[in-house]
Amino acid sequence: MKIYQHTQPATTILVVTSVVVLIELICAAAFRQRALLLGAAVIAIAAWIFRSLTIEITDAELTWRFGLHWFVKRVALDQIASAKIVRTSFWEGWGVHYTRFGWLYNASGFDAVAITLRNGKRFCLGTDDAPNLIANLKPS
Repeated sequence: MKIYQHTQPATTILVVTSVVVLIELICAAAFRQRALLLGAAVIAIAAWIFRSLTIEITDAELTWRFGLHWFVKRVALDQIASAKIVRTSFWEGWGVHYTRFGWLYNASGFDAVAITLRNGKRFCLGTDDAPNLIANLKPS
């Protein structure tokens, strides 16, 4: 049974990648460089894949996934030792990469929930709905 579901659009990623793709297309036309078209296509596809971040909580697990739902991660709720609201920095950015909070999964903005598992592993979920996410996690 689904307890919580929230999808955050990747506004920052979409704006930045749109500007980069536009610049690449203009340069490709101006300098007749077909390689720039390939770069623009790769960036556009990446933006489409990471266009949103959906976080769901059922009675048994926490699940999160980006845009197309190809990249799905899940954790059993009984494995969560703690969760707290944090702020990421501009330098920690957006997307998926390792940060001071462990692996960061972030679509847009700087609000996030840092989660520590019982085995000591840590990760962080970017969200524009941190208070509700924490309230629905109910870490034991």
